Amino acid sequence: MTDKIANFTYTRLIKEYPYAEDFFSTRELPAPGDEVLLKEYLEGIGDEELQDKGLIREEILPELAGFLEAMESLSSSTSISSLKIQGGRAKDGNPEAVESLTVNVGDIISVVGPTGSGKSRLLEDIECLAQQDTPTNRQILIDGNAPGNNVRFSMDKKLVAQISQNMNFVMDCSALDFVIMHSESRMVPNPTEIAHEILALANELAGERFTEDTALTNLSGGQSRALMIADTALLSQSPIVLIDEIENAGVDRKKALDLLVRNEKIVFLATHDPLLALMADRRVIINGGSMIRVIETNDQERGMLCKLEEADALLLNAREQLRHGEMLH
Repeated sequence: MTDKIANFTYTRLIKEYPYAEDFFSTRELPAPGDEVLLKEYLEGIGDEELQDKGLIREEILPELAGFLEAMESLSSSTSISSLKIQGGRAKDGNPEAVESLTVNVGDIISVVGPTGSGKSRLLEDIECLAQQDTPTNRQILIDGNAPGNNVRFSMDKKLVAQISQNMNFVMDCSALDFVIMHSESRMVPNPTEIAHEILALANELAGERFTEDTALTNLSGGQSRALMIADTALLSQSPIVLIDEIENAGVDRKKALDLLVRNEKIVFLATHDPLLALMADRRVIINGGSMIRVIETNDQERGMLCKLEEADALLLNAREQLRHGEMLH
């Protein structure tokens, strides 16, 4: 790329790589004239000025090329079609009853089982894209292939995003500033506009609304998770989303799942909540550290889900009335 951009005018460079402006500003280099070739611009910078800035003339173009390539890699999409879990072994050492499970984009899989059964371990295996190198000996395949270490341990193109039951922010900034920063890091065209959209969605999911000026450290657990679900759906390039226990977070569960599926995510959620379990397309039953069964949600169960949602709405309404000091009738 170095030879290619050497003959670019600054106008062309910014048109094809808008983030190139950051390269010049962070090195305190004045922007070249619009129609000046980059190689001519660099030749015209005085030795004393370069020395003051700690720059070496011959290294600037290669550094710029490396910066552009890294930013292109960061901004490019990460997409997959399917994820396959190859069964490993249970806690007692016997092979898992479920030999394999294939999940496609747009699928929601709930993970259910008693406390301590191994639900979180399954999520951890997916998160690290296990290759028979975890206690369960499971293997995760992406589009039918074993991911290499460059995929498993990539920092800028992670395939998996996780939303845990304990989410706390330590940054001293507002919710809006945080999302704008994330938007800018993803190089979306209109970071402020997408930030407003994310916060509006987060408030649709959260049980208690918050403003754009609310400090991150003042968000409740439910508000934090609502914000991260909306942020993950609209900004995260990770096509696989893991959710651990959101039933007690004050988040509109159905809206959250619908939002993630609309944005072409594969969703795994570990839960004890029958509503969440039945909202999934399939549920994996875990016991003794083993996937013992996969059940597809059928029409009869979906009918039961409607009744459970009605009961849940009544309970939610009663909870809100009590929170606001009202009497139940």
